Amino acid sequence: MVFPALTAFYGALLAILFVALSGWVVAGRVGENVLHGDGGHDGLARRIRAHGNFAEYVPFALLLIGLYEAGGGSAGLTRGLLIALLLARLAHPYGMLTPPNHWTQFVFRGGAVVITFLTILIPAVALLLR
Repeated sequence: MVFPALTAFYGALLAILFVALSGWVVAGRVGENVLHGDGGHDGLARRIRAHGNFAEYVPFALLLIGLYEAGGGSAGLTRGLLIALLLARLAHPYGMLTPPNHWTQFVFRGGAVVITFLTILIPAVALLLR
């Protein structure tokens, strides 16, 4: 088994992004004077969901990509998946704040969701085929 150095590097970048999203939620709570929940504020609810969505999907994607890399998987595919995951997770919060049914919502939010799903599905299939 090989140490998953690529996954570790991108995992660290994603951890920094997670902390930034956490700070974004905290700033929203302070700005709206809300200690729990979203206080009925749509913008804060969107921030909370963007943060929660990250927490729900990124660890699983990193685990699968890391297992693929540690098992001797292709460095090119590993790097491609990790870059795609990072870009998707950068785009998603922006898409969450765009107006409903606006093209930017479909491109940034929808695109990020599809890419995130692929960064889970592709290494899962690759691991099954090994």
